[in-house]
Amino acid sequence: MDLSEKIVVSVLTSWLEEHSDPEESLYAFAYDITIRNHSDQPVKLISRHWYITDGESEVEEVKGPGVLGKQPLIQPGEKYYYSSGVALPTPVGSMRGYYVMQAEDSTLFHANIPIFTLAAGHHLN
Repeated sequence: MDLSEKIVVSVLTSWLEEHSDPEESLYAFAYDITIRNHSDQPVKLISRHWYITDGESEVEEVKGPGVLGKQPLIQPGEKYYYSSGVALPTPVGSMRGYYVMQAEDSTLFHANIPIFTLAAGHHLN
């Protein structure tokens, strides 16, 4: 099994109604990320690469070092958790992407972030 397949990313999302203003086309969302290392070696999160798509199919690409100013080292069998947020001009959208990870031997690889939906509360049905 490829090392990238042993790093599993899961996501939980929520609509932040109190930080949203539909009249101004502002919809705020939070997302909680858990990165699990199912490999037999420590891996370091080097950078993130997101594709954020709104309800009009407009895509914003976001890249940067680490997450929340950190480049965590995730030990075998351990997990790393963080929360962040995003604002969209539409009540629905999606995000997907990958993390650039570094293996013990300094090899870089991608850990895929599966696509997930962002939906304001009244647009869930």
